[in-house]
Amino acid sequence: MAKTKGQNYIHGAAILTAGVIIMKVLGAIYKIPLGNILGDEGYSMFISAYSIYNIFFTLATAGLPVALSRLVAEADANGRARQEEKTFHVALRTFTVVGVVFALIMFCFPDWLAATYLENPDAAASIRAMSPAILLVCIVSAYRGYCQGNGNMIPTTVDEVLEVLFKVIAGLIISTVVIKSGLGRPKGSAGAMLGVTVGSIVSLAYMIWYKRTHYAELSASYTGGVSPTDTPDDDDKVDSAATIVKNILSIGAPIAFGACILAILNSVDSKLCMNRLQTAAGFTYKQAKILYGVYGKAQNFFNLPAALITPLTISIVPAISGAISVGKRKTAAKISEDSMRIAAVISMPMGIGLAVMSAPIMQVFYPGSHEAGPALLAIMGVASIFVCLLLLENAVLQSSGKEKYTMVTLITGGVVKIAVNWVLVANPKINIYGAPIGTLVSYIVMVTMDFLFMSKLLLRSPRISRIVFKPGIASLVMGAGAWAVYGLLSKLLGSGRLMMFVSMCVSIVIAVVIYVVLTLVLKTISAEDLELIPGGKKIAKILKMS
Repeated sequence: MAKTKGQNYIHGAAILTAGVIIMKVLGAIYKIPLGNILGDEGYSMFISAYSIYNIFFTLATAGLPVALSRLVAEADANGRARQEEKTFHVALRTFTVVGVVFALIMFCFPDWLAATYLENPDAAASIRAMSPAILLVCIVSAYRGYCQGNGNMIPTTVDEVLEVLFKVIAGLIISTVVIKSGLGRPKGSAGAMLGVTVGSIVSLAYMIWYKRTHYAELSASYTGGVSPTDTPDDDDKVDSAATIVKNILSIGAPIAFGACILAILNSVDSKLCMNRLQTAAGFTYKQAKILYGVYGKAQNFFNLPAALITPLTISIVPAISGAISVGKRKTAAKISEDSMRIAAVISMPMGIGLAVMSAPIMQVFYPGSHEAGPALLAIMGVASIFVCLLLLENAVLQSSGKEKYTMVTLITGGVVKIAVNWVLVANPKINIYGAPIGTLVSYIVMVTMDFLFMSKLLLRSPRISRIVFKPGIASLVMGAGAWAVYGLLSKLLGSGRLMMFVSMCVSIVIAVVIYVVLTLVLKTISAEDLELIPGGKKIAKILKMS
């Protein structure tokens, strides 16, 4: 039986995070040149279409794989190998049906989605181009959820890297050829979207191969290739398909619809911004697309901290649900608080860094973009901290069986986001800046609500001072240092793009050193924390941490 031993939840998160770092590098190779190829106007089509895809992607993959991971982890904790396998097979069929439905909607109604829903008609071709990808991703998510439920994060990491790698290669080649052929930005954006499908095909092929080669014994116990006496840890009876589907939906549906609200917020951003900029703020359609396009470019950096936190949320779900299923509620509570603290340690310096270095980041990576870019990124940098905390809070509530509360939180945050956007974006003096302000306000509201729910419902309320106080101090000092160093270097080296890049890199390196030193001095991370990650015990010894 292919079990991956030694992967505690932080170890698993570290494996996933290593993959995310690789994916983000590849993503930068993809989105930064793509943004420059398509321009602000063309990039608005890309991100508008992606916001529609992301709604279906989230509905299909946010809740159902979490539910599958939980059910597999519970079966694994209780030695029910057959139950694990049947749960996977039923989930695979369920996910496939969901994927077919969503793919047909995107393929058959792209014009309505682009023109009526998004108010960006040029995005229609991109929406249709992404329809095959949603089916493939749904199927892949069943395999990933199964492996994660078994505490094995390696296949998900490798699979995600392969997916992004082939997406980058195919997407950039196709979009470049289309644009150089003179077919226009709408088709160029659609060409970039086809790369997502190519990456998804490679991703699915890898996951099918991995499960067949590494979980053959478990599969045999379900299909009859191994007798029950050959699997002493197995159970004699498995749940019916109907019961499994019911369990998946009862756990996954609230999570999916709750998480989908975040995806809907992005599409609402597109519709509201495009609408209010034109009908209330007085901008033309082309001007609105340019403003929304530079906002989308800033979002690429805004999403980076959350991407690094997502592996931790994936890893703690089976860890917490497995602990609860065997009555170890204190262990589950400790995992919850520790993971939130680690999330704060990672997200706070990144968010402050984005805010402080927003001008050189936008000017170096997106030269010639609209001047609103740096201010947009500065606001979203602060907002990214709250996004990361929310992701962890949601994961804790979901893995503790309190997923319905996350849906309440997300709906409330969505209403706040829409209200703030509606008012601020319509103001000609604020215009597109109202969108990130709405994001910041909505996430502050959601983080506060989730924390109140956790304090009331869990065995032990997370200690907020232990989670955010020390990382907050270290991050603020680090941000001040980065700002001062960059200001000094920019005066000495000049304001050319290359010199800005050099000044920015030096400032970031010094900021990292400042943060690491302060983290050690303030004892934000303990030796016990480091021992949970690969090689952490050696690191603690080198740093002389007791």
